[in-house]
Amino acid sequence: MDYTEAKLGRIFILRLHQDDCLHEVIEKFASQKQVSSALCFFLGGAEDKSKVVVGPKEGKGCTIDPMVTLLNGVHEAFGVGTIFANEEGKPKLHMHASFGRDNSAVTGCVRKGVDIWLIGEVVILELTGSTAKRAINKESSFEVLEVK
Repeated sequence: MDYTEAKLGRIFILRLHQDDCLHEVIEKFASQKQVSSALCFFLGGAEDKSKVVVGPKEGKGCTIDPMVTLLNGVHEAFGVGTIFANEEGKPKLHMHASFGRDNSAVTGCVRKGVDIWLIGEVVILELTGSTAKRAINKESSFEVLEVK
């Protein structure tokens, strides 16, 4: 385990609109406000045909082939994630969310494109003073959290 300490910085409250792409809006906002580390919460609706990464096809080996599912119909949604700058200094969101409709639920990563249906509420808690960042992991080719 590695760790770093941080302090609470600014707090932002965002109201997303119909068809906003969740991760794109959050990353663009973080870039504009120069947020390089944060905790992020999402609550609202997900539009029909939003894309959710629901796991790798295989859990072993270096090649990771993501499984992506399309939401069938509008879903209720909530998620939690982190924002950390990558090696180029761009804020990158890593958020997992759960989506429910009727008696079914889907949980996964929003990075493939979750579009807002009607309401999207996001709270961003900026973290300051940490050394955490995202760096490319050579084995998985993912941008993973690195702390020193």
